[in-house]
Amino acid sequence: MKLNSLSSAPGSRKKGKRVGRGISAGQGKTCGRGVKGQTSRSGGYHKVGFEGGQMPIQRRLPKVGFTSKVSSEHAELRISELNLISEEIIDINLLIKKHLVPQSTIKVKVFLSGELTKKVQLGSGIKATKGARAKIEELGGSITDNG
Repeated sequence: MKLNSLSSAPGSRKKGKRVGRGISAGQGKTCGRGVKGQTSRSGGYHKVGFEGGQMPIQRRLPKVGFTSKVSSEHAELRISELNLISEEIIDINLLIKKHLVPQSTIKVKVFLSGELTKKVQLGSGIKATKGARAKIEELGGSITDNG
């Protein structure tokens, strides 16, 4: 097989409509462009979203959404990630040092996901969900922060 012998599968390339070839062809005279106006002329163009000078909808509607600054200060931690820390007493500074939470973190919440295999004691600023709290206390651990 050679590159010059390749051809498209039959029917995969549709023939273009031959416009302006007489009235019996079905696309004669105006060639399907209608009568008069910008779009009937060659070179007739307007930018996307242009509404004839009217204030466009994307400028009429208000901006939506924002980035919460709180989300940069709060972090979530899986209970299984506590197994990666060798120390028994865990605080936020230790989590930052071990790269488990971002540096800007002020508050951390531990949630039940995965298994905890050792006893841990969570310091201040670290809260836990009901399920995570039960799992930590089941293994003899404790949580300093109330919540």
